[in-house]
Amino acid sequence: MVNYDQGGLDRIFGALGDPTRRAILARLEQHDGLAITELAAPFAVKLPAVMKHLQVLGDAGLVTRAKQGRTVTIRLAPDALRAANLWLARYERFWAPSLDRLTAHAEAMEQEARAGEAATGSK
Repeated sequence: MVNYDQGGLDRIFGALGDPTRRAILARLEQHDGLAITELAAPFAVKLPAVMKHLQVLGDAGLVTRAKQGRTVTIRLAPDALRAANLWLARYERFWAPSLDRLTAHAEAMEQEARAGEAATGSK
């Protein structure tokens, strides 16, 4: 049986539970690294709040910090996300069939709608 660091996963999923932190990670995914002020710019929260979010993300291992002079650059640390993905993959067998059925149903409804449009258009 695979042994996962439960404390690490708890911190990762706890960090991912906040929409602002997920938005921070999404911004970092688009950039190789951002200074804290650049990272905080689009958010409606003050810089100290962003710093707290970055602390939580850092404690979870989701971001890294590098300081050069007075500038602190934040980067995405994908290894922690891989650990969470591996844990989630164990449970894929429970939800994947449901998603497959949902996809098949949506595709069937789309085909019916197109057939209905074609029949209406040819009259």
